[in-house]
Amino acid sequence: MSLWLILIIVGVVMLILGVAVSAAKVLIWIGIALVVISLIMTLVNRGKTRV
Repeated sequence: MSLWLILIIVGVVMLILGVAVSAAKVLIWIGIALVVISLIMTLVNRGKTRV
């Protein structure tokens, strides 16, 4: 499994846990950050393979 896919899965799980547990608002922001970072890594890797 590639790294960006693992980061997306972890990010989505943290988003779900963050919404389910209202006391853990920090998990929402960590999940969003992981999803954004993984999407950026995906775009960068696709750009490298095309060049």
